[in-house]
Amino acid sequence: MKIGILQTGRAPDETVVEHGDYDALFMRYLESRGFEFQNYVVLDGELPSNPEDAEGWLITGSRFGVYEDHGWIPPLEDFLRDSFAAEIPIFGVCFGHQILAQALGGKVEKFTKGWSVGPQTYQSDIFGDQKMIAWHQDQVIERPATATAVGSSEFCENAILTYGTRAMTIQPHPEFSPTFFRALLEARGDVLPQNVRMNAEQADTENLTSNKFTSVVEDFFMRRGQFSATQ
Repeated sequence: MKIGILQTGRAPDETVVEHGDYDALFMRYLESRGFEFQNYVVLDGELPSNPEDAEGWLITGSRFGVYEDHGWIPPLEDFLRDSFAAEIPIFGVCFGHQILAQALGGKVEKFTKGWSVGPQTYQSDIFGDQKMIAWHQDQVIERPATATAVGSSEFCENAILTYGTRAMTIQPHPEFSPTFFRALLEARGDVLPQNVRMNAEQADTENLTSNKFTSVVEDFFMRRGQFSATQ
């Protein structure tokens, strides 16, 4: 199955040599799952010619806000609406989670309670408790009418959204390993409030469920929402 990666951000230069850019994080995260990948650097204005160029789309994270004035964001929203209408499966993470919600009529803004950075636990009746690494201030404040919240935390109500069998998006980063997270903190921690950074540096990154969540992503793409191996 061919997955098109819609790259909307870049990893810090200091982390790329060891960990790769955002597309590489996802390729490594989903390796050995039967996928082939093609990357499109959307933030450089590179978009697929039509939704059928891949059998599924994956939207990465980004340091940008979905509501910011960047020339590549409106065409990306158009492409996502076209892909959604064509029923090509879409999986989005962080910025990807937010941009699909915005494209389909939801609302994203900076959360009034600030940042969530580091391992967080999300409750879900479908997937069970999931402990994954978060890095965000923006949140989906209002869901699109087509979205259902299937995972949440006390800090983030709309943390995991499904759109029938057409799309699934999540706020945390299953592709972030503990070592990449530490490297990201070193490279970009200066954007965080001091207390948030300190708590993140001291956080326990053991017992993450990110690796198990690959089965959820695989099931979504391969079986269109039949999550048979989620626990």
